[in-house]
Amino acid sequence: MNSTTICLSLLLLCGCASNAGTSSDSLAGHDNSLLFYASFDGSTAADVAVGDGSLYTAENRKSTATALAGLHDDAVAIAPGKGVFGDALEFTAKKRKLTYYRALQNLGYNTESWSGAISMWLQLDPATDLEPGFCDPIQITDVSYNDASIWVDFTKTNPRSFRLGVIGDLASWNPNEEPIDGNDEFTRRLIPVESPPFARGRWTHVLINFDGLGSGDGRTELFVDGESMGNLAVTDPFTWEPEKALFMLGLSYIGLMDEVAVFSRPLSVAEVGLLQGGSPIGHLLR
Repeated sequence: MNSTTICLSLLLLCGCASNAGTSSDSLAGHDNSLLFYASFDGSTAADVAVGDGSLYTAENRKSTATALAGLHDDAVAIAPGKGVFGDALEFTAKKRKLTYYRALQNLGYNTESWSGAISMWLQLDPATDLEPGFCDPIQITDVSYNDASIWVDFTKTNPRSFRLGVIGDLASWNPNEEPIDGNDEFTRRLIPVESPPFARGRWTHVLINFDGLGSGDGRTELFVDGESMGNLAVTDPFTWEPEKALFMLGLSYIGLMDEVAVFSRPLSVAEVGLLQGGSPIGHLLR
């Protein structure tokens, strides 16, 4: 194990029970900041999960009560050997069922001051792979993208921008529910990347830091390939019914996804760089 990997393992990762057989004893001495980790290596079940580690498939957002554990959609599959490390999750069509993990406990949400980081790798050519319309590689909320939500998306037409949205309670920032198109209050809650580096055959690392959500003095920052794309204040309330919150993957997304992880604290710039350039998280759990 090289010095970078040793440094990352000591600084970052991990120490929660695994739903895939990793014992907490093997993680003793780490800082317990890893809440959730899905490598997609041979399985959609999370390698590490504080809550439910199963991936679910539902017909749509309104039918989660009848969701089935595992993949039940021909347009989503484990892609052997296609990952940034090992296998990956591959989405091959825009119109499909809802694919998600349950957010309860896995995201570390609390009502007064919620902090953390979300890391993932993506591979796609937005200009040629995506069908027309907005596309959210991830979206986390209990209600909607515009109401207590965290997401990254590609805008609906070429040339596509990549954006981070960390949106507080709808009743706070948009009490009259004005249309989103042209809404300055919505736009100023986004961090846009006008010329994102995504490409087929090249993996891109995306990391979202958030700190103090719901406290009235929160902040968020977006990193792409280890470089900060900007940060902004998040002062609105951020209120969930935790049992209803979903960690949704691949909404209208066509491409590959790998190494999805959630931490209970924001990562430093140095730690983001180590994740972006280091070993797979799974190596640090052995």
